Amino acid sequence: QVQLVESGGGLVQPGGSLRLSCAASGSIFRINTMAWYRQAPGKQRELVAAIPSGGDTNYADSVKGRFTISRDNAKNTVYLQMNSLKPEDTAVYYCNAEVIQTWYSPSTNYWGQGTQVTVSS
Repeated sequence: QVQLVESGGGLVQPGGSLRLSCAASGSIFRINTMAWYRQAPGKQRELVAAIPSGGDTNYADSVKGRFTISRDNAKNTVYLQMNSLKPEDTAVYYCNAEVIQTWYSPSTNYWGQGTQVTVSS
C-alpha cells in the first residue's frame, strides 16, 4: 500500500503565502505524475498543478504566476508554493500521485487526506 501525507495548510491573509508538502510512502517503485487538486465548498474538485517525473509542469489558469509546483524524487515528495493568495483560493487541497509499485505493475492513483487552506482577513 501507499500513503500520501499532506502538511502545510492553514489560515492566511490575502496576499500571503503558504507552502504545502505531500510525502508518499510505502511500496513504491516509481512515481509518475504528482499533482495538487483542490475542492471548495459546493464545487467540483479541480486540478491546480501537476508535475511529471520528467517534463513540463502544468497549472490551472487561475493560479499561473502565483503558485509553483516542485518535487523531490529522492524523498517522493511534492510541494506547492502558493504566493499572493486570494480568498478564492480557499479550499481543501489534495495531493495525488500516479504510483508504480513494482517494475511490472501498471500505475495506480493515490490521494492524500486533504489539507485546509483558508484565505481570509
